Amino acid sequence: MPEHVERLVKEAGAKVYVQPSTKRVVPDEKYQLAGATITQDLSVADVIVGVKEVPIDQLIADKTYMFFSHTHKGQKYNMPLLQAILDKRIRLIDYELLTNEHSRRLVQFSRFAGYAGLIDSMHGLGHRLLALGYGNPFLAIGMSYMYRTLADARLDVTRTGQVIMDDGLPRQMGPMSFVFTGDGEVARGAMHVFKCLPHEWVSPAELKDLYKTQSWDNHKVYGCQVTARDYLVRKDGWKFDREHYLEHPDQYMSIFHEKIAPYASVLVNGIFWDSRFPRLLTNDQATQLAVDNRLRMLSIADISCDINGSLEFMSHSTTIDDPYFMYDPVTRKTHHNMEGKGVQIMSIDNLPTELPLEASEYFSNALFPFVNQLVAGNFEHPVLKRATIATREGTLAPGRKRLEAVLAEHGKGAKVNANQRVLLLGSGFVSAPLVDYMLRDSHRSVTIASNLPKEAAQLSGGRKRAPVTGLDVSDKGALADLVSKHDLVVSFVPATLHPNVAEVCIAKKKNMVTASYISPAMQALNDKVAAAGITVLNEVGLDPGIDHLTAMQLFDEVRDKGGRITSFVSWCGGLPAPEASNNPLGYKFSWSPKGVLMAGLNSAHFKRDGKIIEVPGNSLFESAVPVDINKGFALEGIPNRDSLKYVDLYNLGDISDMTTMFRGTLRYKGYCALMASLRNIGLLNDKPRSDISSGMSWADLMDSLLGKEPNKVAAIASRLSLDAKNPQQAAHLNTIVDALNWLEMLSHDTQVAPSASVFDAFCAHLQKRLVYAPGERDMVAMHHEFGIKWRDGSQEKRTSTLFAYGEPGGYSAMAKTVGFPAAIGADLLLSGKLKRKGVIAPMTKDVYQPMLHKLEAENIRFVEATYKMN
Repeated sequence: MPEHVERLVKEAGAKVYVQPSTKRVVPDEKYQLAGATITQDLSVADVIVGVKEVPIDQLIADKTYMFFSHTHKGQKYNMPLLQAILDKRIRLIDYELLTNEHSRRLVQFSRFAGYAGLIDSMHGLGHRLLALGYGNPFLAIGMSYMYRTLADARLDVTRTGQVIMDDGLPRQMGPMSFVFTGDGEVARGAMHVFKCLPHEWVSPAELKDLYKTQSWDNHKVYGCQVTARDYLVRKDGWKFDREHYLEHPDQYMSIFHEKIAPYASVLVNGIFWDSRFPRLLTNDQATQLAVDNRLRMLSIADISCDINGSLEFMSHSTTIDDPYFMYDPVTRKTHHNMEGKGVQIMSIDNLPTELPLEASEYFSNALFPFVNQLVAGNFEHPVLKRATIATREGTLAPGRKRLEAVLAEHGKGAKVNANQRVLLLGSGFVSAPLVDYMLRDSHRSVTIASNLPKEAAQLSGGRKRAPVTGLDVSDKGALADLVSKHDLVVSFVPATLHPNVAEVCIAKKKNMVTASYISPAMQALNDKVAAAGITVLNEVGLDPGIDHLTAMQLFDEVRDKGGRITSFVSWCGGLPAPEASNNPLGYKFSWSPKGVLMAGLNSAHFKRDGKIIEVPGNSLFESAVPVDINKGFALEGIPNRDSLKYVDLYNLGDISDMTTMFRGTLRYKGYCALMASLRNIGLLNDKPRSDISSGMSWADLMDSLLGKEPNKVAAIASRLSLDAKNPQQAAHLNTIVDALNWLEMLSHDTQVAPSASVFDAFCAHLQKRLVYAPGERDMVAMHHEFGIKWRDGSQEKRTSTLFAYGEPGGYSAMAKTVGFPAAIGADLLLSGKLKRKGVIAPMTKDVYQPMLHKLEAENIRFVEATYKMN
């Protein structure tokens, strides 16, 4: 808090730097008045104090960090973060480990997480009950952040309790029981709020009897606190002993699924858990309860928020903006249909921020003495020493050596070959996530081979394990020499060059990864690739790539259950975020302009509403249709190449049994009509020309396309056969002229880049004009629609939707959704987990299942919904 900053400045003589933020409860100005310097750049600081996990790409080497790292229990999903901390020689001090000599935590938000977690859970419970058809008093409770103070929130819960006393809860729901796990600050905070309701406490032993009798009262709720001795039993039949359990957790098992879970309406999970301990509830146990119709649970407030932890099926944390998801234990799928089957899960990982002022004051008061010790350089202070996970020497602290086994498991593929070398061909827009992901494993290096030395050097960032070398990929001798020195090749060069790279990989027997479509030339190499005993993994980007993963997962699920796919529609687009779509095309480039525009010249082949349709490349933009994925976006789309070939690739049976098979590309409305006109003017003509040289202006080049007509508007109208007297055509003509003026393509002052064709010149110009300004974000949108028919004749529609946004100053959305899948594919090959040989795509379970899981860890995940059709 500012008062503590002021003390550090005045009493300790420290220089304090504060990153600016518009979201913080205390404004920047108050920190500035306290003596802090407001700056985005923290590289000048010696000690960096945060709250949540720091993104790996933002970690600064050779610093001391304090934050909640979620690594000390060996959480596997965060081992890449811990490995990066070690690689960067960062001293890591974790708030969770700041304890006194009696192991009592000294700095924590836990009680505030408990307060906010139960309030948010009751808010979600109200909406879940309503979705099931029951009006209820919980609907009056807001999210925690909607209240000015905790006292205001508790007053609202108390008022809800009065309504429960007066009107009761839906009797069809049975006794409304809240089960609290744990006896720490989380549980105490949650129960502090719970006690505002009319309630009765029952013991774990009484919980089952409560459900068997009809004597319960629906004008109150029931609370049950469960600790380890209530649901854990020794495998040898001896009595539970806490000390013995902590020393030998492997000798215990959970019977929570038998004793507690069938009788809980709401589970409030606040237990400490790590991988040594038995889970509270496993996937198999939850599935069996659901299959036996014994799972009454409506909602889970997983305040501990351990991903795949004590609740194995808790797959990801949620956000304050999107706080809930549904988990169906039968299908083991997550979705966002509140009316659908399953259990509602709230797993917000920053709950205390919903009570920002009170939580910040409490936390700052507790933390200040230890920050003071850091300012004095006293890293050996006993509390700080106990809380240290990693040292400035790049090693684990003495008390954390058991994490070595988890780190080794994370990088076990690398242990087979302690120095795995990856060769990256290309250094463009999407390479950074791949390089950073590969370097999370300290046993790997990535050689960046590029013909753009400045770009490659920037990508490397001077990291020793990311050396740079110059390379012209067409030089087969130089390429072969490089390939022979590496274990795997990732090719991010233009797609037409991939077969040449593959030939070299075959000769040198090295695995290869690309994000591009499997071209006929690449497919023709399949037998040679298999004979060489290697894998060439293609189509592990966004589209193709991520689009295959979730589609194949559902296709296989439907087939396994005896259903069939009757229709499939897949849309994908890389776009500016809405606030950045501020140009006539509503488009900016986070990928090669030439690749984007060439895709708009491909012919398309698909089936829609029972009809096979072919669209030639010169009419593709005219085939655009409106696409209604989300009410907040004005989107249109065009078909993407040959959709029908995917019927066989996806193993969907006979196309005659499907009404629709369509894959398309998304743009903002208006893009396609404008691009069609620019194409008809001649700007997409790739016929070679020798006159586009230095000194030519865009006005000169446009004259060569339109004729030297002084009235350019009339020349464009004539070229496009537009009638300026027709209001609709006149409006379109104005749109075209406005776009060309905005692009400065009618000006004698704008120079044309020397090019081999008009198309090349246009691409080079757009790459300069349609760029993201500092602070702007791009967006990736992907949406699948599946028509399904089951054996009993029933039909349903499922949707699977992904929206991903770029991070200003960080990865773009396009970079994340191309770079991470390619990196994960490379990791599967390097670790030996992907064993199939030949030219392959990620359309089988051995690829799509681990890739989806690992993408979720990078916060790339789909939202699914199901709709009954009859």
